Amino acid sequence: MIIEGKNAVNEALKGNTTIEKVLVLKSAYTSNFSAIIKMCQEKKISVQYVEKKALDRLSEKGNHQGVIAIATEFKYSNVDDILKKKDGKDLIVILLDSIEDPHNLGAIIRVADCVGASGIIIPRRRCCGVTDTVVRVSSGASSHVKIAKVNNLNDVIRELKEMGITVFATDAKGDDIYKTNLTGDIAFVIGNEGAGVSHLTKKLSDGVISLPQLGMVNSLNASVAAGAVLYECVRQKYFQGKA
Repeated sequence: MIIEGKNAVNEALKGNTTIEKVLVLKSAYTSNFSAIIKMCQEKKISVQYVEKKALDRLSEKGNHQGVIAIATEFKYSNVDDILKKKDGKDLIVILLDSIEDPHNLGAIIRVADCVGASGIIIPRRRCCGVTDTVVRVSSGASSHVKIAKVNNLNDVIRELKEMGITVFATDAKGDDIYKTNLTGDIAFVIGNEGAGVSHLTKKLSDGVISLPQLGMVNSLNASVAAGAVLYECVRQKYFQGKA
């Protein structure tokens, strides 16, 4: 797996990603990458100084910023790891129903890290996995967010409900999110970019919620919707009633 860009490589080194080696632009000032080089030395990770053309060959988007890390394939977590409470905080679980665009997945991972979500659960089939593009778009957040792959998302929803976790599907025709109680242990289902959340998944969920839309285009990008939903959840949990 190729991880490119200063921020993404830096976060990968700080996280649990297994880095095999780091390639740094030979002509760059060492001070530009001093933090990265220091972490590599501490973790005994090989640093190679190479010409720009070598980085350009490896770079997917040509935006390596002078540094690329070569890592092992992404290591997925177990659902049980995601459901372990940390510091007694409520669970915030994100379930992705057939998200296919790696840019959407990367952006959702980035938001999940920002709100301190417990983790993300994705189905093995008909869903984008964690690729080089996803890692890059997440700006390194994929190194900090637990992501699990499951055979059947609906089976997981049934298990979450049995554990007392409230599951909300998101849909344009759902109940107003701002009138919905999002405190306690919560899971949100974000649907496919085109089809949305599947009918059975919505039926299995405890409720269906919607973001009010006041404009002319009656749809939101999946990652934008996820961000708005997650931050409303965080607001209700931790900032309700605060000036």
